[in-house]
Amino acid sequence: MVGTEEGAMNQRIELEEINAQLMAEGIRLRLEQRGQRLGLRGSLPNRDGSMGLAMQRLSLGLPADQAGLRAAEQRLRLVQLQLERGNFQWSEWTRQSARTLASTAPDAAIESFEHSFFSDPKRRRSPSGSRTTWAGAYLPYLRRLQWIADGVPIDAQLLQKTLASYVDGSRSRQQCATALAALAKHLDIELPENWRSEAGGYGLHMARFRQLPTDHQILETVLQIPNPRWRLAYGLMASYGLRNHEVFYCDLSSLVSGGDRVLRVLPTTKTGEHQVWPFQPDWVERFGLLQLGNTPEALPRICTDLRHTTLQQVGRRVSEQFRRYELPITPYDLRHAWAVRTIHIGLPDTVAARMMGHSVSIHTRTYHHWITRRDQQQAVDAALARQRA
Repeated sequence: MVGTEEGAMNQRIELEEINAQLMAEGIRLRLEQRGQRLGLRGSLPNRDGSMGLAMQRLSLGLPADQAGLRAAEQRLRLVQLQLERGNFQWSEWTRQSARTLASTAPDAAIESFEHSFFSDPKRRRSPSGSRTTWAGAYLPYLRRLQWIADGVPIDAQLLQKTLASYVDGSRSRQQCATALAALAKHLDIELPENWRSEAGGYGLHMARFRQLPTDHQILETVLQIPNPRWRLAYGLMASYGLRNHEVFYCDLSSLVSGGDRVLRVLPTTKTGEHQVWPFQPDWVERFGLLQLGNTPEALPRICTDLRHTTLQQVGRRVSEQFRRYELPITPYDLRHAWAVRTIHIGLPDTVAARMMGHSVSIHTRTYHHWITRRDQQQAVDAALARQRA
């Protein structure tokens, strides 16, 4: 114990001596120890690329020991040289720190990845959406990685082992693959060539798409909801294909008499601002949604203040209410049914994907069965038309 304390004291003294030498040379950057890791602090270019400097920290991913101190001083001097030459790049140092972290404990590597995730300027535009994405789409899979790793450094084999711990063909497996691929990019780890094929699983599969409700079943099910506020929420999801939480983060002003009935999903949501049209259009009146144009407070009274809740918690409240009413249809059944409806009427996939707030590739993978059937039917119809001509 005494030896450990003495070693720690010697390291602090050496750290102070290095910083004193830097000050004597007129270098304003300083080394610092945070926990068991070393980093540097000083005036650095803004991370978002804007002009000017700001007092910031740069994690070096090095252990707080004598060898780490020597390496940290070398890296600090390299940063100083890049600043003087005007070629300092945050991305280069983030990757270098990540490579160092990848060879150490998973906890430190994941902490670095989390910091990088929330530092992304694009994610800063929607803090609540980023928190929801991190909590739902990244954190569960990173925790499983930590559990499987049991302190072993992260490498491609460990990533593959974590992916294989999820059921083949499941949505969780695909989401895990996305999260781990982002982590691998951050840590500069090369993924196996078959990573994409091993991921698999996103979207609807044979057992699921056979169970999608018909329009008649959707209209019948709303009658099982005793609360008029939740009937309106159900109607919005059925008519517009909204995600659970999006019901409460929409501009509903177009649902007034004479309005165009096009909803604007607000930028605070998971995938940011987008517009969506109703399919079927007559459902707006059938579900009584026009009252929401003037009285949006007619929706269920739940906490939507993102200072006190998250998008994930709001969405969970919707799912819980569906289960409480013992509805035979889930919220995502309504969303998937809306998407399939747009395919049947011939709405271009790019337009439908934009309305749903996801990429065309996700849209195509998820609704591959119906899109393929539609395209084949169109080809058959065209061939028969030529034959009759």
